[in-house]
Amino acid sequence: MLVDCYDSKGAEVYEMIVKQVFQDLQLSRSVKDMRIYVDPRDPVFIIAIKADRTTNPVLIEDLATFEYDPELDKTSIRIKDETYLPDLMEKLWELKGREKIQQPSRFELIIDGPSVELNGLMVYNPAEKLKRKIYDAIFRILPEGFRVIRDLSEGQIIAMVCTDELLKEEWIDKCKAMIKELEN
Repeated sequence: MLVDCYDSKGAEVYEMIVKQVFQDLQLSRSVKDMRIYVDPRDPVFIIAIKADRTTNPVLIEDLATFEYDPELDKTSIRIKDETYLPDLMEKLWELKGREKIQQPSRFELIIDGPSVELNGLMVYNPAEKLKRKIYDAIFRILPEGFRVIRDLSEGQIIAMVCTDELLKEEWIDKCKAMIKELEN
Protein backbone atom coordinates (compact mmCIF):
# COMPACT_ATOMS: atom_id res chain seq x y z
CA MET A 1 0.00 0.00 0.00
CA LEU A 2 1.30 3.43 -0.92
CA VAL A 3 -0.36 6.62 0.34
CA ASP A 4 0.99 9.69 -1.45
CA CYS A 5 0.26 12.97 0.37
CA TYR A 6 2.20 16.22 0.82
CA ASP A 7 1.55 15.87 4.57
CA SER A 8 3.29 12.78 6.01
CA LYS A 9 1.05 12.81 9.11
CA GLY A 10 -2.02 12.90 6.85
CA ALA A 11 -0.65 9.93 4.90
CA GLU A 12 -0.17 7.98 8.14
CA VAL A 13 -3.74 8.75 9.22
CA TYR A 14 -5.11 7.59 5.85
CA GLU A 15 -3.08 4.41 6.09
CA MET A 16 -4.64 3.72 9.50
CA ILE A 17 -8.14 4.44 8.14
CA VAL A 18 -7.61 2.09 5.19
CA LYS A 19 -6.27 -0.69 7.40
CA GLN A 20 -9.22 -0.35 9.79
CA VAL A 21 -11.83 -0.36 7.00
CA PHE A 22 -10.17 -3.35 5.32
CA GLN A 23 -10.09 -5.19 8.62
CA ASP A 24 -13.77 -4.39 9.26
CA LEU A 25 -14.76 -5.71 5.81
CA GLN A 26 -12.28 -8.62 5.91
CA LEU A 27 -10.59 -7.42 2.72
CA SER A 28 -6.92 -7.43 3.71
CA ARG A 29 -6.12 -10.81 2.13
CA SER A 30 -8.22 -10.11 -0.98
CA VAL A 31 -6.28 -7.04 -2.11
CA LYS A 32 -2.93 -7.48 -3.85
CA ASP A 33 -1.84 -3.84 -3.94
CA MET A 34 -3.16 -0.32 -3.60
CA ARG A 35 -2.23 3.27 -4.42
CA ILE A 36 -3.80 6.37 -2.86
CA TYR A 37 -3.13 10.00 -3.69
CA VAL A 38 -4.59 12.66 -1.39
CA ASP A 39 -4.27 16.43 -1.63
CA PRO A 40 -6.81 18.41 0.40
CA ARG A 41 -5.42 21.66 -1.05
CA ASP A 42 -6.65 20.81 -4.55
CA PRO A 43 -8.96 18.97 -3.22
CA VAL A 44 -8.56 15.51 -4.73
CA PHE A 45 -8.61 11.90 -3.59
CA ILE A 46 -7.46 9.17 -6.00
CA ILE A 47 -7.53 5.49 -5.15
CA ALA A 48 -6.58 2.42 -7.18
CA ILE A 49 -6.89 -1.09 -5.75
CA LYS A 50 -5.75 -4.32 -7.37
CA ALA A 51 -8.03 -7.16 -6.30
CA ASP A 52 -6.66 -10.66 -5.91
CA ARG A 53 -8.01 -13.45 -8.08
CA THR A 54 -11.05 -15.24 -6.73
CA THR A 55 -12.40 -18.75 -7.08
CA ASN A 56 -14.52 -19.65 -10.09
CA PRO A 57 -18.21 -18.71 -10.19
CA VAL A 58 -20.62 -21.28 -8.77
CA LEU A 59 -23.03 -22.65 -11.38
CA ILE A 60 -26.32 -24.41 -10.69
CA GLU A 61 -24.76 -27.70 -11.82
CA ASP A 62 -22.27 -27.41 -8.93
CA LEU A 63 -24.99 -27.56 -6.28
CA ALA A 64 -28.09 -29.15 -7.79
CA THR A 65 -29.62 -31.43 -10.39
CA PHE A 66 -32.75 -30.40 -12.25
CA GLU A 67 -35.30 -31.86 -14.63
CA TYR A 68 -38.33 -30.47 -16.46
CA ASP A 69 -41.53 -32.57 -16.45
CA PRO A 70 -43.66 -31.49 -19.44
CA GLU A 71 -46.74 -33.41 -18.16
CA LEU A 72 -46.80 -31.48 -14.88
CA ASP A 73 -45.34 -28.36 -16.51
CA LYS A 74 -42.85 -28.07 -13.63
CA THR A 75 -39.10 -28.10 -13.17
CA SER A 76 -37.81 -30.06 -10.18
CA ILE A 77 -34.51 -29.05 -8.63
CA ARG A 78 -32.75 -31.41 -6.23
CA ILE A 79 -30.23 -29.63 -3.99
CA LYS A 80 -26.92 -31.46 -3.40
CA ASP A 81 -25.13 -28.63 -1.57
CA GLU A 82 -27.19 -26.03 0.28
CA THR A 83 -24.28 -23.61 0.80
CA TYR A 84 -25.49 -21.34 -1.99
CA LEU A 85 -29.21 -22.08 -1.70
CA PRO A 86 -30.11 -18.47 -0.74
CA ASP A 87 -28.22 -17.23 -3.82
CA LEU A 88 -29.98 -19.81 -6.00
CA MET A 89 -33.38 -18.78 -4.65
CA GLU A 90 -32.61 -15.13 -5.41
CA LYS A 91 -31.62 -15.99 -9.01
CA LEU A 92 -34.74 -18.10 -9.53
CA TRP A 93 -36.96 -15.34 -8.12
CA GLU A 94 -35.38 -12.95 -10.63
CA LEU A 95 -36.01 -15.40 -13.49
CA LYS A 96 -39.53 -16.60 -12.68
CA GLY A 97 -40.88 -14.53 -9.78
CA ARG A 98 -41.37 -15.59 -6.17
CA GLU A 99 -44.88 -16.91 -6.73
CA LYS A 100 -43.66 -19.60 -9.16
CA ILE A 101 -40.96 -21.02 -6.88
CA GLN A 102 -41.93 -23.58 -4.23
CA GLN A 103 -39.70 -25.24 -1.65
CA PRO A 104 -41.49 -28.36 -0.36
CA SER A 105 -38.40 -29.51 1.54
CA ARG A 106 -34.93 -28.36 2.43
CA PHE A 107 -33.38 -30.11 -0.56
CA GLU A 108 -36.10 -29.64 -3.17
CA LEU A 109 -37.34 -26.74 -5.27
CA ILE A 110 -40.15 -26.71 -7.82
CA ILE A 111 -40.60 -24.12 -10.55
CA ASP A 112 -44.13 -23.83 -11.93
CA GLY A 113 -44.74 -23.10 -15.58
CA PRO A 114 -42.87 -23.55 -18.84
CA SER A 115 -39.31 -24.80 -18.76
CA VAL A 116 -36.73 -22.21 -17.87
CA GLU A 117 -33.15 -22.52 -19.15
CA LEU A 118 -31.08 -23.44 -16.10
CA ASN A 119 -28.00 -24.92 -17.79
CA GLY A 120 -24.99 -22.82 -16.85
CA LEU A 121 -26.97 -20.51 -14.55
CA MET A 122 -24.45 -18.58 -12.44
CA VAL A 123 -25.63 -18.79 -8.85
CA TYR A 124 -22.75 -17.03 -7.10
CA ASN A 125 -19.90 -14.92 -8.48
CA PRO A 126 -17.06 -14.40 -5.96
CA ALA A 127 -15.35 -11.81 -8.20
CA GLU A 128 -18.47 -9.61 -8.22
CA LYS A 129 -18.90 -9.99 -4.47
CA LEU A 130 -15.27 -8.96 -3.91
CA LYS A 131 -15.71 -5.91 -6.16
CA ARG A 132 -18.82 -4.86 -4.23
CA LYS A 133 -16.89 -5.14 -0.96
CA ILE A 134 -14.02 -3.08 -2.39
CA TYR A 135 -16.43 -0.37 -3.57
CA ASP A 136 -17.99 -0.39 -0.10
CA ALA A 137 -14.52 0.10 1.40
CA ILE A 138 -13.73 2.95 -0.99
CA PHE A 139 -16.92 4.81 -0.10
CA ARG A 140 -16.07 4.42 3.60
CA ILE A 141 -12.54 5.73 3.01
CA LEU A 142 -13.47 8.72 0.82
CA PRO A 143 -13.23 12.13 2.45
CA GLU A 144 -16.66 13.40 3.42
CA GLY A 145 -18.15 15.73 0.83
CA PHE A 146 -16.18 14.34 -2.11
CA ARG A 147 -19.20 13.48 -4.23
CA VAL A 148 -17.86 14.18 -7.73
CA ILE A 149 -16.54 10.76 -8.69
CA ARG A 150 -15.10 9.23 -11.86
CA ASP A 151 -14.82 5.46 -11.86
CA LEU A 152 -11.89 4.30 -14.01
CA SER A 153 -12.01 0.63 -12.98
CA GLU A 154 -10.87 -2.02 -15.41
CA GLY A 155 -10.40 -5.75 -14.96
CA GLN A 156 -8.98 -6.60 -11.53
CA ILE A 157 -8.29 -2.93 -10.71
CA ILE A 158 -10.90 -0.73 -9.07
CA ALA A 159 -9.92 2.93 -9.43
CA MET A 160 -11.66 6.23 -8.70
CA VAL A 161 -10.92 9.94 -8.81
CA CYS A 162 -12.93 11.91 -6.25
CA THR A 163 -13.31 15.61 -5.47
CA ASP A 164 -15.82 18.17 -4.31
CA GLU A 165 -15.14 20.38 -7.35
CA LEU A 166 -14.93 19.80 -11.09
CA LEU A 167 -12.67 16.92 -12.09
CA LYS A 168 -9.40 18.00 -13.66
CA GLU A 169 -7.86 16.09 -16.55
CA GLU A 170 -4.51 15.92 -14.69
CA TRP A 171 -6.18 13.96 -11.87
CA ILE A 172 -7.67 11.49 -14.34
CA ASP A 173 -4.23 11.11 -15.95
CA LYS A 174 -2.69 10.51 -12.50
CA CYS A 175 -5.28 7.81 -11.80
CA LYS A 176 -4.53 6.15 -15.15
CA ALA A 177 -0.81 6.19 -14.27
CA MET A 178 -1.61 4.54 -10.92
CA ILE A 179 -3.60 1.86 -12.76
CA LYS A 180 -0.65 1.19 -15.09
CA GLU A 181 1.64 0.95 -12.06
CA LEU A 182 -0.62 -1.67 -10.48
CA GLU A 183 -0.90 -3.66 -13.72
CA ASN A 184 2.86 -4.27 -13.75
